Amino acid sequence: MDLPVYFISDAHLAIQSSEEEHQKQQRLFQFFHHVAHTGGTLFILGDLFDFYFEYPHVIPKMYFQIYHELFHLKSKGVALHFMVGNHDYWFQDFISDRLFDKTYTDNTIAEVNGKKFYLTHGDGILSWDRGYQLLKMIIRNPVFIWLYRWVHPTIGYSIANWISKKGQHYEHSDEYNERVLSELEAFTKPYIANGFDYVITGHYHQATEKMINGGKLLILGDWIQYFSYGYFNGNDLSLKFWETDE
Repeated sequence: MDLPVYFISDAHLAIQSSEEEHQKQQRLFQFFHHVAHTGGTLFILGDLFDFYFEYPHVIPKMYFQIYHELFHLKSKGVALHFMVGNHDYWFQDFISDRLFDKTYTDNTIAEVNGKKFYLTHGDGILSWDRGYQLLKMIIRNPVFIWLYRWVHPTIGYSIANWISKKGQHYEHSDEYNERVLSELEAFTKPYIANGFDYVITGHYHQATEKMINGGKLLILGDWIQYFSYGYFNGNDLSLKFWETDE
C-alpha cells in the first residue's frame, strides 16, 4: 500500500445544493488535490454521501463533481478505498467497479508498513445501539433493497431528502460525547491487546485521537464542522485539520 495513507469520513455530501454545501465541497476538493499531489492511498470510511442509492441504470447526477474529483485522484495513481456507512450502503457496480479500487461493506483490517489497523465506520457498536442494529438489518436486507429499487429514482431520492433533513443533528452535548468516547475506548482495548496498533472510526462527528495501552484510537471527525483527516506517514498516525495543518 502506497504511503502516505489518508483517512476521512462523514462528508455527507448533500442531495440539495446550497452555498454552504458548495463551500464544504470546495474544501473537500482542495484536500483531494493535495492528496493527488502527494500520491499515496485514500480511505473513505463511510458517509461520503448524505444519501446514495444506485439503480441498475441510474446514478445520482447531483454528485457529478465528486465523481470527477475521484476519477482525477485515480488518474494520478492514488488508490481509493471506500467503506460504506449508514447513509451510502446501497451501491452497485458503478461504486465498486468504476469509482473505487476497493469497496468494503463491513469493518476491515489493513496492514501498512508493519502497522496493523482496524477500520470501521462505527455505526451500531455502542451499547445503546440495539434499536439501530435492528434497523440496520432491515435496510441492508436484500429484499428491502430489491423492493426500494422498484421505486422511481425521483421518488426514492425525494423520500431520502426528506428523511435526511429530519436527521441532520451532528452536534452533541459534551456529556454525550464523553459517553461515546468512553464506549469507543472500551471497544478499542481488546483490539490493541490483540496486536492492533490503531483503531480508526468515523460516524460520531468527533475529531479525537487517544493513546490506549500503547495503541491509538482515532475518531475521524467530519467534513461538516471539523474538516479533519487521519494521516499515516509510515511510522505514526495523527489527526490533522485541513487549512489548519496545511
